[in-house]
Amino acid sequence: QLQASGGGLVQAGGSLRLSCAASGRTFSNGAMGWFRQAPGKAREFVAAIFRGASTHYANSVKGRFTISRDNAKNTVHLQMNSLTPDDTAVYYCAADSSLILSSLRASEHWDYWGRGTLVTVSS
Repeated sequence: QLQASGGGLVQAGGSLRLSCAASGRTFSNGAMGWFRQAPGKAREFVAAIFRGASTHYANSVKGRFTISRDNAKNTVHLQMNSLTPDDTAVYYCAADSSLILSSLRASEHWDYWGRGTLVTVSS
């Protein structure tokens, strides 16, 4: 089970920190990450930590978002800075215990999903 938290309303240029706590199993040999879905758009990859080590980002968030992991708490965080209205979306935490690197950015390959948390960035 994945429980996401930390969404909310923020002005453009502001910051938010999302958290996702996993329970029931660990994903240290797989991946944990975030996707987002804006109204009328497809779900898109945001960021992920692969096998507890390497981090990967969508080009649109690189340099502004940072993903990190707390292994002791089986939790992944997404620090989002310099937010713009284009970042407005429902953010979904995802995890998979056996994902391969080439499938990281494709939502259909991830097995576990949180309920989503809404991030709204006002202009």
